[in-house]
Amino acid sequence: MDDAGRLRRLQRQLSQNRFDLFLVTHLPNVRYLTGFTGSSAALLVSPSSAALFTDGRYTTQAKAEVKNARIVIGTKAPVTAAAEFLAKRSKRPAVQPVLGIEPESLTAGARDRLSALTRGKARLRSAPPLIERARMVKDAGELRLIRRAIDLGASLFRIACDTIKPGTREVEVAAAMEFEARSHGAEGMSFPTIIAAGPRSAVVHGRASAARIPRRGFVVCDFGVILSGYCSDRTRTVHVGQPSREARNLYAAVLEAQLAAIAKVRPGVTAAEVDEAARSVLRKAKLAQYFTHSTGHGLGLEIHEAPRLAVGQQQKLESGMVVTVEPGAYIPGKGGVRIEDVVVVTPSGCEVLTPADKQLVIL
Repeated sequence: MDDAGRLRRLQRQLSQNRFDLFLVTHLPNVRYLTGFTGSSAALLVSPSSAALFTDGRYTTQAKAEVKNARIVIGTKAPVTAAAEFLAKRSKRPAVQPVLGIEPESLTAGARDRLSALTRGKARLRSAPPLIERARMVKDAGELRLIRRAIDLGASLFRIACDTIKPGTREVEVAAAMEFEARSHGAEGMSFPTIIAAGPRSAVVHGRASAARIPRRGFVVCDFGVILSGYCSDRTRTVHVGQPSREARNLYAAVLEAQLAAIAKVRPGVTAAEVDEAARSVLRKAKLAQYFTHSTGHGLGLEIHEAPRLAVGQQQKLESGMVVTVEPGAYIPGKGGVRIEDVVVVTPSGCEVLTPADKQLVIL
């Protein structure tokens, strides 16, 4: 990964955004800029240097992973250590330097402490999502890791199909999938595995529960793994027992909506236009009221990243963006369907990264 190049690009943006310094506190952003994978860190960036603050648990790890920043090992919280470092090194200036902060990753208490420690030495200002914007477009190394995560994650669907049987608990299906993932090198799951059967399939984020799979009905399987720091995400909906005509029509409508949205993905199209492509199909099928979430989201170091494919989102897609496409329809008391793939925007359209088998599986 080109950590040094990413850091240099951020440093060039500081003056453009009227920052003298930038404090990175969102851990995925710290990892993106330095390669550091620990659970406690802050990165203080100036136009010509950078210092990573962490604690003694990560002395060896930081030295092995971080090559483009000075490493400062302390005994206090990284944000506090960075603030004290800045305060000690800076004389009270006539014009206080502007310190950019990431408002979404700082609690009110942390911001108050940071302000108190830097009073008279720096002026805090909330920064726009500079790093998140950069992270939207994946480089070749990131795409390689995402493909590997997707391949491993996709293989778990076979385990789900082998395990889903009437009477089996949802958590037993999830456990079998997660054991397979760990056995093949996954660092963890991208999110708590969703196995929602029968009427529970109408619960959009129905985490696997102790409920037993019924003799007949949909089972929504939404799952993903973390491999080398990058996430995968995939949803398939199967049916236990012979589906009714109504169930088949519901599945067909969601699949049509998903394919329409994928067909819309290409550079220059807005995120809202992709969302509308899916939503219009479900509207014609009189299912719009049952589609209650956005059509998709970016993913990478985090399971949910920008851009968001949703109503009103005017972000234009660019080559290299990786997004999920996952419309669904959920009818309370009856059941629901969601179908999800991960796609990468290409110069001429998009490439579906997940295995594209989407026929209704009947178990």
